[in-house]
Amino acid sequence: MKKIVVLTGAGISAESGINTFRDANGLWEGHDIMEVASPIGWRNDQDLVLDFYNKRRRQLQTVLPNKAHFDLVTLEQQYDVTIITQNVDDLHERAGSSSIIHLHGELLKVRSQFDEQLVLDWKEDLNTGDLCEHNSQLRPHIVWFGEDVPMMDKAIAITEQADFIMIIGTSMQVYPAAGLVQYAPNNTPIYFIDPKPSISANERLTVLSEKATTGVQKVVTELMK
Repeated sequence: MKKIVVLTGAGISAESGINTFRDANGLWEGHDIMEVASPIGWRNDQDLVLDFYNKRRRQLQTVLPNKAHFDLVTLEQQYDVTIITQNVDDLHERAGSSSIIHLHGELLKVRSQFDEQLVLDWKEDLNTGDLCEHNSQLRPHIVWFGEDVPMMDKAIAITEQADFIMIIGTSMQVYPAAGLVQYAPNNTPIYFIDPKPSISANERLTVLSEKATTGVQKVVTELMK
């Protein structure tokens, strides 16, 4: 069975109504990035960081997967599909995709500050005083700026096996995720789907200047023939 690796970013979730974190001014929901997405921000104002992610968590539970998420599940009828996502939502899981790697963490999980391997499912608000079994404060299970990306090695290993690659709703300008395609075999066809693509088509690369819900359907239809 041939292997498809799908790289997804904020564009696929935006069509479900999830706000993209970063706007044109480089702010996340009105906050400087380093205030809410860095170890320094966490140390400076823990309550601000917790409130930021509590709001994101609540919003996530009011939205649903969209057609692009479900179309990717269809591919599993004929292909071995792994989704490598920069998104922290659970929309791929809810749509039914069976193999998902979250590069930047998961909004519906928290982890211990004492032991980063101690990860818990968490759908409610997370507050100061919510402690793990080691009596240590729990924090969002999110990869913040300046932190290692623990799933990167696994993502690289999967990409090295790709027969096809789909890139959906991401500029592929943010590293280390942007470097993943460098690990694909040289002859692997790549489909790039984004309303405002940052790269041009070539022999290996097919670019669809479309939103995820229409672009993914076209690529899936072609691959399923």
